Amino acid sequence: MKKFPENFLWGAASASFQVEGARSEDGKTDSIWDATSKGHIKRNLNGDVTCDHYHRYKEEGG
Repeated sequence: MKKFPENFLWGAASASFQVEGARSEDGKTDSIWDATSKGHIKRNLNGDVTCDHYHRYKEEGG
């Protein structure tokens, strides 16, 4: 089994459009992704709910 070097730095990334949800709550307005992705995402999906971290952060340990 191969192992990563001891000094290997793991990382992760995401974007609020993919995670946050709650697109139009608490005075939020369209992000650049909201404005430019309409009609360009398969099955016309959008970032309105996504993972819904905005509402679920407490149950996710936030």
